[in-house]
Amino acid sequence: MTRLEQLQKLVAAAPHDPLTHYAVGLEYFNLGQFVEAVAAFQKALAADPKYVAAYYHKARAEIRAALHAEARQTLTAGIEAAQAAGDAKTTREMKELLDTIS
Repeated sequence: MTRLEQLQKLVAAAPHDPLTHYAVGLEYFNLGQFVEAVAAFQKALAADPKYVAAYYHKARAEIRAALHAEARQTLTAGIEAAQAAGDAKTTREMKELLDTIS
């Protein structure tokens, strides 16, 4: 069983757990399956809109999938969520990533 299959089993067992969707998104990203990664990160955010790291990684996947407008929207929302959470480091990282999108 692949790592992705193992993670998908975890998602099936806990479909409302944002961490499992986030882990699937990271695995898809590492496999170069960026559209699938975006969908998994979106599920993590649907489960927990305050999951700040999911915004950052969703935007990275959107950029790799050439979805630049979507990445800008994701980062804008993520920056707001990070600021609301008092997460200065992630706020800075997302602002820096936003500046790289043409």
